[in-house]
Amino acid sequence: MQLEPNTVSDPGPIPHLYVHVPFCPTICPFCSFHVLRRRDDLVEAYLVRLDTELAVIAERWPDCGPLGTVYLGGGTPSHLTDAELGRLLASIRRRFVVEDDAEIGIEVHPLNVEPDRPARWRDLGFTRVSVGVQSTQDPVLRALGRPHDAATALRALESVRSAGGWTVNADLIVAVDGQDVAADLHRLAATGVDHLAAYTLTVEEGTPFGRRGVSVDEEAERRAIELAAEILPGYGLTRYEVSNHARPGHRCTHNLAYWRGRSWFGAGPSATASLPGAAGGRRLVRNPPLEDWLAGAAPEEEPLDALEVLRVRLLTGLRLAEGVDEAVLDATHAALAAGPSAGPDDPGAGAVAELEAVRARIEDLCDQGRLERRAGRLVVPADEMVVLERLLAELW
Repeated sequence: MQLEPNTVSDPGPIPHLYVHVPFCPTICPFCSFHVLRRRDDLVEAYLVRLDTELAVIAERWPDCGPLGTVYLGGGTPSHLTDAELGRLLASIRRRFVVEDDAEIGIEVHPLNVEPDRPARWRDLGFTRVSVGVQSTQDPVLRALGRPHDAATALRALESVRSAGGWTVNADLIVAVDGQDVAADLHRLAATGVDHLAAYTLTVEEGTPFGRRGVSVDEEAERRAIELAAEILPGYGLTRYEVSNHARPGHRCTHNLAYWRGRSWFGAGPSATASLPGAAGGRRLVRNPPLEDWLAGAAPEEEPLDALEVLRVRLLTGLRLAEGVDEAVLDATHAALAAGPSAGPDDPGAGAVAELEAVRARIEDLCDQGRLERRAGRLVVPADEMVVLERLLAELW
């Protein structure tokens, strides 16, 4: 990612790094991420290019502070060999200072989890593993286009848990037609995982599911969210984000950085970074797909002004059980007011007016009991979490 030098006087630390690994053993029909089949020559080119990109980031942002989280997503990072994963982590450690207690996470596919691999991943320095179980029901796995059966996924999860010494997450897709959601939740939680992510099936345009017209029943989605909130606390897993549940001390710090509006670096093909911008704004920097990325093509950059940053902050932060610090509204107003002003027709004046309209909608939602104020924070009540997208659409 060809990042420009920092132009913000005091952006604070940027302790988060996302690395996209595009290689995957299967291309699932619901997946909208940048993924492709593995070829050894492409993997070698990827690792060389990634090391160069990390060096550029570290050189251009020398005062970003040590990394507290590193997350390998995809694709399927576990589709790399252990030696390749070691090279990747060595590149990061060569270019950045990494905290001794950093959260270093990896997404793994059940078909990549041979019995002896989890211990080797742990020895490489990974502290968090997310296993893409997706369901414990074979008909549901077939409907999702997964190449493994439930027994294989559960064996993989047990192998990862048995290695010990790290946080184990199970990914589950819910609201699939014909799925017994309660059974999936009980079976996965009973394995003793530290974290369970129960995401509702999302159908994106351009995916095989999108082209086939697959849809998700709204009532099934709502009931799945309710079931997770009802069932998982009995296993010690508490919801901290609408789809994510964890034991104490096992929440995903890296994902919390996204939801809390923090900055992060992104490396790898199609990776996105969120970087400080001027006047309370932000820059989203998106890398091109693999072929162009390998050739050194420049990323796309999208500037967000302070009002757009607030919109993202509310839409992501209200997904959290902790909600959003209401002071972010005042900070946004101050950033807008500090900008150039040429009277009522100035775009800045329009942004201030839009901010006031957002404040008014917040007041309406609070009066209706659909938003709550708790110790200076805006929080979505539990019964509104099941229709969160509808609430957010009304807010903005």
